[in-house]
Parts: sequence; C-alpha cells; structure tokens
Amino acid sequence: MIPSDYLPIGVMILLATGLACLVVLISILFGPRRRAKNPVKIASYESGMTAIGLGQRRFPVRFYLVAVLFILFDIEIVFFYPWAVAFRELGWPGFVSMLSFIGILFVGFIWVWKKGALEWETMDK
Repeated sequence: MIPSDYLPIGVMILLATGLACLVVLISILFGPRRRAKNPVKIASYESGMTAIGLGQRRFPVRFYLVAVLFILFDIEIVFFYPWAVAFRELGWPGFVSMLSFIGILFVGFIWVWKKGALEWETMDK
C-alpha cells in the first residue's frame, strides 16, 4: 500500500505520462502520412534565401564540450550568491569551505585549460 505522502507524486507521474502519450497519439493521427514528392516542398527555407550546402552541418565535439563546460562553470558560480548573502552568519567555517570550493573550481579550470578544451578552431577548414 502506498503512503498518502507519495500520492501527489504518483498523480503527477501519471499525468505526465498520460500527456506525453496523448501528444504522441495526436501527432500520429494528424501528422503527415507520406513524404512530399515535390522537391520545393521538402527544401529547407531560411530567411527567403536559397539554402547553400547541406541543411545539416556537423559540429565538432569540441563545440559541445565548450557548451557543457560553460553550463558546468555557470552553475557552480550560482553557489556564490547564497554564500555572499549568508557570509556574516557563516563565519570562518563558511569562508574556509568557500575557499576550498573556489580552489577546486580553479583546479578544474586549469585542468580544462591544459587539456586544450578552451582552444577554439573555426569550422571553415
């Protein structure tokens, strides 16, 4: 038997699953059945200009690595705000723990820099 505390979570999981299934069912029922045979209809349209080259361009893995590193360091920087707000209440233990956090962040940044993940090459080659 499920405790009553978990009932709202179960209801949300059921609603989310039901909504996802409903959206997939609607796209199957009302979506296009076959691919258009006219090349003009399947051509990509971008700002009224004729597409040059392939519509799907491959990006190097380095692009995704830089994006993930940006998100990672950005999320870690967010931890500075609550620390700055509660700085006086935390005292020396809070200061030392934040210094260790900054040290770990700095070591990670240096490691990423030494690995060459921050070197950017153009894709025009």
